[in-house]
Amino acid sequence: MKSIKTIAATAVLAAAMSTTAMAADFKPAVIFDMGGKFDKSFNEAAYNGAEAFKAETGIEYREFEISNASQREQALRNFARRGMNPIVAMGFAQAAPVEKVAKEFPDVSFAIIDSVVDLPNVRSVVFKEQEGSYLVGMMAMLSSETGKVGFVGGMDIPLISKFSCGYKQGALTTNKDGEVFANMTGTTPAAWNDPVKGGELAKSHFARGADVIFAAAGGTGLGALQAAVDEDKKFIGVDSNQNHLAPGKVLTSMVKRVDVAVANAFMDAKEGNFTTGIQSLGLAEDGVGYAMDENNAPLVSEEMKAAVEAARADIISGKITVHDYMSDMACPY
Repeated sequence: MKSIKTIAATAVLAAAMSTTAMAADFKPAVIFDMGGKFDKSFNEAAYNGAEAFKAETGIEYREFEISNASQREQALRNFARRGMNPIVAMGFAQAAPVEKVAKEFPDVSFAIIDSVVDLPNVRSVVFKEQEGSYLVGMMAMLSSETGKVGFVGGMDIPLISKFSCGYKQGALTTNKDGEVFANMTGTTPAAWNDPVKGGELAKSHFARGADVIFAAAGGTGLGALQAAVDEDKKFIGVDSNQNHLAPGKVLTSMVKRVDVAVANAFMDAKEGNFTTGIQSLGLAEDGVGYAMDENNAPLVSEEMKAAVEAARADIISGKITVHDYMSDMACPY
C-alpha cells in the first residue's frame, strides 16, 4: 500500500505536470485586420492590449497583419495548425473565416472583436459604440460655434452606421436646430486606409459650415484630422485615445476598449478562465467612453463635462436610450 507521503507526492507531481501542459498549450496570437497594427485606431488599440499583456506577464505572442482579404482564413488556419491558442481575430470581416476555422479546430479557443460567431470555442466581443458616440456628439455640438458638425465613416457597413447614428442623436438632442453632415468613405476595405479621401470629405463638411468633425474610419481618419488642423477646426478621434495626435485640435476621442478585450482574452486563457459566448460592452461596463487628458483639457469646459457626465449616468441608468442602428438597420435622426 502506498504511503500518504507517496500519494501526496504523486498528486503534487500530477498537478505540476498538468500545469506545465496547460502552460505549453498557451501560445497567444492576434491577427490584425486591414489598415495595419499602427493605424492609430482600432488595430493599434488591439496591439496596445497585447503589448500590455506581454509587459505584465513576460509572455510573447504571435501576430499577423492582413494586407488582403484572402489572408484572413489562411492566417487563422496557419496559427491553429502551429498550436497557437487562443487566437484573437480583429474586425467584423474576420467573422466568416473564424467560423470556418474554429469548426476545424474545436480544441482551439478563438476570440473575435466586433462581430459574433456562435460556436462553443469562440468568444465574441462587441461594443455599444452608439453610447460612446452619443457622448462625443454632445461634446461636438456643445463646442460648435456654428451648430453644424460632421461625421466621416470608413467602409459603409452597419457597424460604422452605429457610430454615425449615436453621434447624430447626441448632437441633435443637444441642439435640435443643429445640423450633422455625414459621409462614408467607400464600400470596400480600402475605405479604411484612404487619408486623402478622408481629408476631402472633412473639407467638404467644413465648407458647409461644420467646425467639429468625428471620424470613425481607421487610417482614413488621419486625413480628416489633418484637414481639421489645416483649417483650424476641431476633430474627434475614435477607438484609441487620439488626443495626442494634435493637441489643442482634438476635442476628445470616442474610446473603445479593444485593448482591454484583447488583454483579457489572453489573460483568461492563461489562467484557465477563458469563456465563450457574447460579451457586449457599453458605458456601464466601461467598454466605451470619451477621453480626457492634458491634450484636450483646455477645449472642454467644466459645464461641458458636467453635461456629458450627466448624460453618461442617464444612459447607464436607462433614463436615456441610445438608438442602436443595428437593431433595425435604420437611424431616426
